[in-house]
Amino acid sequence: MNTATNSVVADAIVIGGGLVGTAVAYGLAREGVQTVVLDQGDDAFRASRGNFGLVWVQGKGHGHAEYARWTCSSAKSWHLLCDALLADSGIDVQLKQSGGFHMCFSDEELIERESRMQSLQNMVGDYPFEMLDPGELKARLPLIGKAVVGASYSPLDGHVNPLKLLRALHSSAQSHGARFYRGVNVEHIQGAAGDFRVVVGDQQFFAPRVVIAAGLGIPDLARQVGLHAPVVPNRGQVLISERVQPFLNYPTLNVRQTDEGTVQLGDSMEDVGFDDGTSREVLSAIAQRGVSTFPVLRDLRLVRAWGALRVLSPDGLPIYQESTTHPGAFVITCHSGVTLAAANALRIAPWLKGGVQPDELAVFKGERFLTDKVQAYAH
Repeated sequence: MNTATNSVVADAIVIGGGLVGTAVAYGLAREGVQTVVLDQGDDAFRASRGNFGLVWVQGKGHGHAEYARWTCSSAKSWHLLCDALLADSGIDVQLKQSGGFHMCFSDEELIERESRMQSLQNMVGDYPFEMLDPGELKARLPLIGKAVVGASYSPLDGHVNPLKLLRALHSSAQSHGARFYRGVNVEHIQGAAGDFRVVVGDQQFFAPRVVIAAGLGIPDLARQVGLHAPVVPNRGQVLISERVQPFLNYPTLNVRQTDEGTVQLGDSMEDVGFDDGTSREVLSAIAQRGVSTFPVLRDLRLVRAWGALRVLSPDGLPIYQESTTHPGAFVITCHSGVTLAAANALRIAPWLKGGVQPDELAVFKGERFLTDKVQAYAH
């Protein structure tokens, strides 16, 4: 292995410093793996900037038992990740995992929701949920609007502060020796199995393992090591209110109150390419749904709005795979960077180090998009 004076040698190179890449890097560093993270930084279409902060289980994995199990396993491990991050970084990511609500606005929607949740419980087994009528829902959420005819509730759901989470992952990974190189735009991965070289300008990075977790930059990099990962952008828009007194102790799919007192509204899904802007029509629909859910929001002053690009595969499910032509090269991508952070840090890292691949991941290879007609995933 060439080791010139301007080169860096490590056990693993992680390309991508967002929630997914940094969770993986933190897990590797905790396992004693000398890890380098190459992070494009603020020049990237970073999905982490627009994350809603949900640790969300209910409804995910309908028709996909492995994804439902993988999501559940991560949510159930989130308290371990929270404690580890606090110990390693001193940062409290403000995990609140006392359950969450998915609101229904018609009887038909409520019936469909119960059917979906029951189907998931039948597939997974340990998949707790309740269906709540208006009276039961109002007893738990006194400020709920009359337009809401019922809701599903799961005690596995929760939320965190996503910006504090990203900072805690960075700090904690560094506390275990991970080295971050920021403002790095990786275009080429060279080398063969177990002997990879990533060249960035006049600097070279060498490692026997390379993990591609570069968000929307994944497809081109994956091809260079024999992997297929056809992810595309999907825009979500978010509204943030002024700080108000606490009124919502639980997250919902569309409205949550942050630990700082602001109210966050969102959950749009738009196929608009690489446009991460905002639109009045979508923001208006988000606001109207929020007010229908909690009428108390009607007179609240909105202070910020932005759009961010999710990283989605054609069926919306993750891609976790090691290359067969370039062993030691991996691709990891998922759109649920917060929910799956615990799994990515605590279960993926031992596999990347050389351990056994988690059972749930066998179906998440990128080759599924080469032959099968995929069905888009919806939460």
